[in-house]
Amino acid sequence: MSTGILLGIAVGAILVLLLLVIQLKMSAFVAMLLVSLGTALVTGIAPEEVVGTLQKGMGNTLGSVMIVVGLGAMLGRIIETAGGADALALAFTKKLGAKRVIGAVVAAAFVLGIPVFFDVAFIILAPIVFGFARIAGINPMRIGLPVAGVLLTVHVAMPPHPGPVAAAGITGADTGMMILVGLPICAATAFIGHFAAKLIDVEKYELGDSPASAHIGSVGSAGFEGALAVGRKAIPAGLVVLLILLPIVQIMGGTVSNMLLADGPTRKWMGLIGSSLVALLVAVIVASIAVGHHQGCNAREAWGSVLDSALPDVAVIVFVTGAGGVFASVLVASGIGDALSTSLVAMRMPLILAGFLISAALRASQGSATVAILTTAGLLAQPIADAGYSPLQTMLVTLAIGFGALGLSHINDSGFWIVTKYLGLSVKDGLKTWTLLSTVLGLTGFLLTWGVFALVG
Repeated sequence: MSTGILLGIAVGAILVLLLLVIQLKMSAFVAMLLVSLGTALVTGIAPEEVVGTLQKGMGNTLGSVMIVVGLGAMLGRIIETAGGADALALAFTKKLGAKRVIGAVVAAAFVLGIPVFFDVAFIILAPIVFGFARIAGINPMRIGLPVAGVLLTVHVAMPPHPGPVAAAGITGADTGMMILVGLPICAATAFIGHFAAKLIDVEKYELGDSPASAHIGSVGSAGFEGALAVGRKAIPAGLVVLLILLPIVQIMGGTVSNMLLADGPTRKWMGLIGSSLVALLVAVIVASIAVGHHQGCNAREAWGSVLDSALPDVAVIVFVTGAGGVFASVLVASGIGDALSTSLVAMRMPLILAGFLISAALRASQGSATVAILTTAGLLAQPIADAGYSPLQTMLVTLAIGFGALGLSHINDSGFWIVTKYLGLSVKDGLKTWTLLSTVLGLTGFLLTWGVFALVG
């Protein structure tokens, strides 16, 4: 099947999906499964392979998302139910003032996002974000959007995240130099993105049922509902900080060990302890015991129902995210991504621009930022080697590839569904806000990188 036909099918599939979800109000989960099935058949995937392709996409996505979302939601529910999010928000608001709160939370998210995957960091920070929004009396989107934006920025551009690390290995870029030069570029990108997010008129968007909308309309500590008796004092802000930092420190330890230690038992055990699954599981258990002790109640009896109550709220997020993985799997298996990247390579544009555009096109076509980064790096590895670039120039081209995968987060991206479902945005409003902001961040990061490339070239 020709490149033009494959690209036409991809565009048509996305348009049909948007029509079903936005105009016909079909369930996003059902619509994505239906469109994925149709796309697989139209692009020529063998009938006996279609179901396997769909199941592979669902399994791969849920395997990396479901446990993290579930445990992250439980940790957030413990902190929220114990009044911890409000306690932390009140403490920071009193010290910084309401006007500086958003900037402070975004800056903290930038630092915390360097060692922690995008989805894990966002899920951990979500209840804190919503607590700050409630205390400040502002729309949760005003904090949630820029926080998600800075987390995704460092995810696609900064080691030790898998995409930039693997891309550096493929292109021969120095990861140490990538951190030294990339960090200020990412910081400048996040700074500009923070102000770009302010230009979005969030008040005109109606939030549906979601963790964010549940926090609207009540200012002050939420108290203790359900399993906890009314009247118990909220946990202190210091304890909240420790509970949030616990999984992050574990993950950082695993990441640093993987980078610095030689292969052996210590590195393997640190990798296990620092995995997202184990880190969040430990955090949930510690939070249950610590908060239960602080409240003077039995942790097993008081917190069992609290933990379970977090799962129904994120069930839709998990299923829709999995369906996004199904759609992305079909797009990859059909050869649409390869056709798109091949056609862009043939245009013979400057390598730094080609790296950005190919990565952005792959990101838009198949959803995964990491896949887009790795595929683009593989396509351009030899041209980069043949160009005779200096180590700094090679690193900047690799960084541009990362920023290409930052933008155009839409319906085939699991991150799109995590952000929009947590914030309560419809698909249409998610495209107008989150997709727009991620694209602005990607363009900003690339232009800054290209500017540095021009200065050193």
